[in-house]
Amino acid sequence: MFPIRLDGVCFTPGGRPVLIDIDLEIGADGITVVLGPNGAGKSVLLRTLAGLQSPDGGRIRWNGDVAPGPGTAMVFQQPILLRASVFANAALGLKPLRLARSELRRRTQGVLDRVGLADRAADSARLLSGGERQRLALARAWAMAPRLLLLDEPTAGVDPKARRDFWQEIHQLAGQGLTFLIATHYMDEAERCHRLAFISKGRLLANGTEQEIVAGAHLTTWAVSGSDLPKLADQLHGRPGVQQAVAFGNRLHVSGDNAAALEQTIAPFRTGEYEWRQVESGLEDVFIHQMGTDAEDSAS
Repeated sequence: MFPIRLDGVCFTPGGRPVLIDIDLEIGADGITVVLGPNGAGKSVLLRTLAGLQSPDGGRIRWNGDVAPGPGTAMVFQQPILLRASVFANAALGLKPLRLARSELRRRTQGVLDRVGLADRAADSARLLSGGERQRLALARAWAMAPRLLLLDEPTAGVDPKARRDFWQEIHQLAGQGLTFLIATHYMDEAERCHRLAFISKGRLLANGTEQEIVAGAHLTTWAVSGSDLPKLADQLHGRPGVQQAVAFGNRLHVSGDNAAALEQTIAPFRTGEYEWRQVESGLEDVFIHQMGTDAEDSAS
């Protein structure tokens, strides 16, 4: 059974739609990512699940009960840390439990060790790097022994190595049975997760495993190499069957969901000047396609 189910969840502060009829199931374990551009509604969705704001419509259930339950913790994009030691920050989530001093110290040191900050326990949190601050926020949330961890853009502004280390920690915790819902706009992070949900302008566009989402888009994609690819992209833009022509490194990905129309359009361009090769559509191809389709629907 899914621990969390959202049925028709809406949030319209001041009459402005921010979340629109969100239907979503979040599995009992593993990592689900909410992927979308800035302003899509990702953070609002997480705050709603955390109980920091109430939806204006629809309902949220946790195994049939009203959610969120006591086993929910959230890590914000810019974690709010005390102007105190790393240890004091990590122990904050345990304060309501009124533990004996020895037990408080044992559990706090345990979570700091788990996220690689045990040797910084006595340091001021102000001295930590961006990646270390995020790991401290994760330790503080994890100390509460939640069943669900909500992470809002947890690696924004964090260097590549810190991002990799952070995600390694997330996967280790997920392997121990924790459930994660993570908001991000990084495609490579979405590809690390078990399930994905695409959101744009408050609407859920697609959700499922990476394989399910790619298959459901029914995209045909051609990879093109050659000279002056920007010129080729301009020539293809808006032609029948061509829904996107996007640079991927030193290649151009040309995609559409009508394979016959797409092939007919590109036929005159399949000359010696370019090398064309049909490839499997990837998650990024589908994401760009979804965003473009949503923009067209909004404009119509």
